Amino acid sequence: MPRRSRPQPPLPPRDGLGAARVRMPVDGSWSTVRDFLVARTGDPDGVDARIALGEVLLPDRTPVAAATAYRPGGVVHLYRDLPPEHEVPFAVEVIARDDRTGLLVVDKPPFLATTPRGGHVAETVLVRLRRELDLPELAPVHRLDRLTSGVLLLTTRREARSAYQRLVQDGGVAKVYEALAPAQADLDLPVTVRNRIVKKRGELQARAVPGEPNAVTRVERLGSSGTAGRYRLVPSTGRTHQLRVHLAGLGIPIQGDPLYPRVLPVSPGDFTTPMQLLAARVDFVDPVSGEPRTFTSRRTLPISGAVGSA
Repeated sequence: MPRRSRPQPPLPPRDGLGAARVRMPVDGSWSTVRDFLVARTGDPDGVDARIALGEVLLPDRTPVAAATAYRPGGVVHLYRDLPPEHEVPFAVEVIARDDRTGLLVVDKPPFLATTPRGGHVAETVLVRLRRELDLPELAPVHRLDRLTSGVLLLTTRREARSAYQRLVQDGGVAKVYEALAPAQADLDLPVTVRNRIVKKRGELQARAVPGEPNAVTRVERLGSSGTAGRYRLVPSTGRTHQLRVHLAGLGIPIQGDPLYPRVLPVSPGDFTTPMQLLAARVDFVDPVSGEPRTFTSRRTLPISGAVGSA
């Protein structure tokens, strides 16, 4: 059955950032949409200014007025104020751009989130590249953790998005990662780790729990130097923090990982210790052109944030 295309948001991206989509609680007791937004934001002047400019819209593109009645369970769209952020001092490098298919491949640095979330909004791959490349319809095909570096796929046009995202969802993209972790000569490798990983909302760590496996990773040893080992990781699933959980579970946590095996305090503006996990290569058959594709990161381990650094 063909997938329905999502309706276009009533407000276009502005300065690289899409408008916020805010749901009104079903049990809300506010009289107007304005009252709800004031309670939600604590900024009556800002809400009134947006309403006056016609920048608060209902899904059918009807502008919200000061007297628009509250709609329990409804949705409102408006531009958000950006939170203060620490600038990530590393660049996103373009590996390939194919305007025929709408595919953009980049080399993501550490510390830069893929998409806006929480306190990371402007300092994300998506918003940076929308601004730098003037691509308002840019969207990720998949995601990399904020601390992970390497190959990331995006699409430059709305109409190209679904084919590539469906390819990823159907397991059509083969991914190879590399990592630095403690060398353990007595660890029997290669090994395929299979377990069930869950990550609860509000918890920093994901964890392995009893149950049907939903996370599978093949771990191979590439070599070692002193106390540091170099490993190849080939996941066949894509759970949150999967590779980090699997290596920590083998007793070889990834160098520079502040979450596994235990949570370490890290200043938000500290970019001195990148996690040594690299999305080194992706392989797939292009769903638009039919061509076999291979893209390789220009970064090398150990990761320092600069492309090609050793």
